Amino acid sequence: MISLHEGKGPKVKKQPERVLTLRLAVAGCQPRIWRRFAVRETMWLSRLHDSIQIAFDWFDYQTHAFNLDNQRYGNPLKRDELTIEDDRDVTLGDLDLEHRERVTYGYHFGEGWQVEIKVEKAGAPEKGATYPLCLAGERAGPPEDCGGLEAFHDMLACIKEPHTDLGREWLEWLGPDYRPEVCDLEKINKALKKLGK
Repeated sequence: MISLHEGKGPKVKKQPERVLTLRLAVAGCQPRIWRRFAVRETMWLSRLHDSIQIAFDWFDYQTHAFNLDNQRYGNPLKRDELTIEDDRDVTLGDLDLEHRERVTYGYHFGEGWQVEIKVEKAGAPEKGATYPLCLAGERAGPPEDCGGLEAFHDMLACIKEPHTDLGREWLEWLGPDYRPEVCDLEKINKALKKLGK
């Protein structure tokens, strides 16, 4: 006869959910462009990708990959010696980000944007808080398709001289709303709320 308690296995105590505070910085940019995020540890890595796109005002139409030590996650790919695992299959908690030596997010491989990711702290979720949440940041993200890091720095120099041909061209391309010194937290968080977990 089978006991009612047979097959249930040992009781596993559920770990309380944690929130990670991440610092995201676009590598090589001067002055620095960064964001501070609070995210649930249960967040899918693909959702962090979506959040980074929102945070830096990118359009998500280029290839991306998270690089964690010798592992890569992003748009799935197996070619020769390159393997990129699907970032929709793993949560931040699965990756043990706090104990990783180096974590980066690469976007638009042709232009070579790299976002360095560091865990600043981990703690309990705040009552009533919605995650992901952008807590702080400086400067607007590099515009999509501006040509990479060197071209971005050239662009910043040119728009300081709006009376020159290059300055006028860049300002026309960027549009009237682009302000490189502004990180619009309200706009970022409004868009993040639409993402959910």
